[in-house]
Amino acid sequence: MSKATLPTFPSMLRQLAALGERLRLARMRRKLTAELFAERMGISRETLRRLERGDPTIAMGTYMRALRVLGLDRDIDLIAKDDELGRKLQDLALQPPKSRAGSPRTAS
Repeated sequence: MSKATLPTFPSMLRQLAALGERLRLARMRRKLTAELFAERMGISRETLRRLERGDPTIAMGTYMRALRVLGLDRDIDLIAKDDELGRKLQDLALQPPKSRAGSPRTAS
């Protein structure tokens, strides 16, 4: 029985393709051939081809190895570094509830 996979959102496919292209350009700027780059990463040439095309089935560890070989591995630390939405939600939960205008207050 084969494992069911969830469909990948089109926006995610575009992001992965753009990431793969950026990695390909970084490789080329360093004058690394695909064969040498794949060898340094410890992957096959076919896997590298899929990575550079943005294949969503490529493991995160493979992307990490690509970044390491290119000297860009610190860039991964910038992903989700500042959770702006989470902080806003947290701040909203910390605020006391606003009293309703015009509601009479009851004495205790």
